[in-house]
Amino acid sequence: MNNGPIDEGRLGRLRSGRGEIANHVIDEFAAGRLSRRDFIRRGTVIGLSAPLLGSVLAACSSSSSSSSSTSASTSPTAAASGKPGGVIKVGVVTPTAAINPVTVADQGGLDMLGQTGEYLTLSTQGLSLQPVLAKSWSANSTGDVWTFKIRKGVKFSNGAPLTADDVVYTYKLHTNPKEGSNALSAFAGALVPSGVVKVDDYTVAFHLEAPNGNFPYLTSSDNYNMIIIPNGYNPAKWQGTFIGTGPFTLGSYTPKVGAQFLRNESYWGAKALPSQTEFTFYDTQTPAILALTGGTIDIIGQFAVSGGEQLLSGGYNVIRLKSSAHRELSMRCDQAPFTDPRVRQAIALTLDRPAIATALFKGYADVGNDSPFAPVFPSTDTSIAQRTQNLTKAKALLAAAGHASGFSTQLVTENFVEIPQFAQIVAQEAKAIGVTINLKVESSSAYYGNATFGNSDWLDATMSLVDYGHRSVPNVFLTAPLQTTNAKTGTGPWNAAHFSNSQYDKLSAQYIAAVDLSTQKSLAGQIETLLLDETPIIYAYFYNYLTAMAQGVTGAYPTAIGHIFVNNASKG
Repeated sequence: MNNGPIDEGRLGRLRSGRGEIANHVIDEFAAGRLSRRDFIRRGTVIGLSAPLLGSVLAACSSSSSSSSSTSASTSPTAAASGKPGGVIKVGVVTPTAAINPVTVADQGGLDMLGQTGEYLTLSTQGLSLQPVLAKSWSANSTGDVWTFKIRKGVKFSNGAPLTADDVVYTYKLHTNPKEGSNALSAFAGALVPSGVVKVDDYTVAFHLEAPNGNFPYLTSSDNYNMIIIPNGYNPAKWQGTFIGTGPFTLGSYTPKVGAQFLRNESYWGAKALPSQTEFTFYDTQTPAILALTGGTIDIIGQFAVSGGEQLLSGGYNVIRLKSSAHRELSMRCDQAPFTDPRVRQAIALTLDRPAIATALFKGYADVGNDSPFAPVFPSTDTSIAQRTQNLTKAKALLAAAGHASGFSTQLVTENFVEIPQFAQIVAQEAKAIGVTINLKVESSSAYYGNATFGNSDWLDATMSLVDYGHRSVPNVFLTAPLQTTNAKTGTGPWNAAHFSNSQYDKLSAQYIAAVDLSTQKSLAGQIETLLLDETPIIYAYFYNYLTAMAQGVTGAYPTAIGHIFVNNASKG
């Protein structure tokens, strides 16, 4: 994997004082057990700086190009080279509720948080991490204490300086179950308020409930609620001020209509290119696409293949991101007939996954293998055989489970993007083995209900089909919908399949604790195999994230979870 002889002396000097975890990653790369890309990704997670990564690459290769950029593409944290000034107009989905950092749980809402707020780290398009409000971080030898150095010289939009007190307040707020933060889905079992410790004015230590090799991702833009707010600030008032440390400040915000932002002339980093941005909210995709094609807006934050064919046919700058975004088709493991894993496997075997990806996404998707380990994850074990359509085997499994004549059931889902079409395909394919699936397609608000067991069609239906946004690591996918539901620890809050398997719980906990890629991949393979056997959830595909810009517009930076950063955007 390396390009030439290793400079052992230089490598030894680079390892000096780095710590056990950092040195293990460096040694894995030097030994050829990590690819260049995986070394960069893993190195950024554990806090190796870009200069250090470049030096290690150079020490392990005779190629002069080894110290090239460590990022997949230009980041919004980098200085831009486009034309300054002007107004950038963006279309995004309408936020569903008040813009409150604690409660935001939708794409429109997270888009708003990211315009003026900033995270400790940025999860890039290439799944690496870049420093933002944290300038560096490192772990202890067991990965259960992570220490972050906070950037100095940063000010909030009200002029107050950023210190460790603001970071501690923000993280204690979001990890306190009494506050009801949406970020608890990521922090459950990982971090509690007492684990957030101020070391000094610009250092914060996170003492975790258990080792976590991917913890820095929970401080990133992937955990989108976690913009840093001032110490003691009431998050319920955030919509009135949009207070933050970011490259823009609030001009105006009108619920259900749109927002305007102004360049922050006191920003700590490279100043934004646009002097102003204007966001228009759209409830559905069609009017947003018409606005882009008609020249009313410059950028559409996200569009789907279905209905967006014109944007893909040429004439627009389309950004395509491989992602882990997917749909989960859950089957209640505690309700007949799905108490028998053979029945669940039979339903999964009816699906022609490549045909589904083609029909729904024209190929802008990867086929799923009934686990949350998407192809985009470096830790996914791709040696596990892909499940394919097999109606003969499906019928045999049903017969062995006592359902030779099939059965009838109901699938409840939401009217969102391609999901109703996918539900129809599931029902149609199931007919081939004698299973009748009656569809109930609801509005998203009716489908989610209170998002708690006993008060949500999503979590209570015998079969349910839900959307999951992208994450750069699979931790949330492994815990919230699959771990045994436990109100005390907060694990399994989205377990719509009501799946309970002690071996799975053990393996997923071990995966989360693992700090090196080879261990993660080994555990991933075991989890993938177990989930193929049990099949509590069908993962048929992982779709690409698509953003479009008008010709002459450059510099927008979307993330696959749904952000659209436009501080480096410009018009030619």
